[in-house]
Amino acid sequence: MDREEMLSFILDSYPYPIVFVDCEHIIRYLNKRAEYHYYQERGYRDLIGKSLFDCHQNPKSVEMIKSTVEKLRNHANEVFLHVNYRNERVNIVPVRDEKGDMIGYFERFEMNMQK
Repeated sequence: MDREEMLSFILDSYPYPIVFVDCEHIIRYLNKRAEYHYYQERGYRDLIGKSLFDCHQNPKSVEMIKSTVEKLRNHANEVFLHVNYRNERVNIVPVRDEKGDMIGYFERFEMNMQK
């Protein structure tokens, strides 16, 4: 098993969607849960290679994402966005290379345990 295949299996075992987006807001990776969520539940198709803003067209959402990514570029570690309709906390997490330069970001979901 090569490294890429192993990492894909690890990410596919995560029970929440993972969507990796590059610094130009182009979707580069979806784990299996994200594919199910966006393709089966939401009706999107072929998101890899498309702009994240094809999914998030609301001007308020676009501005929130852009300002959050700017915080990440300025060395923020992780930014909490909101609690979604499934009672999941949604955070945006930067992905950095070995020099610390941001190469992209992903949304991280987790169950919201707060009432």
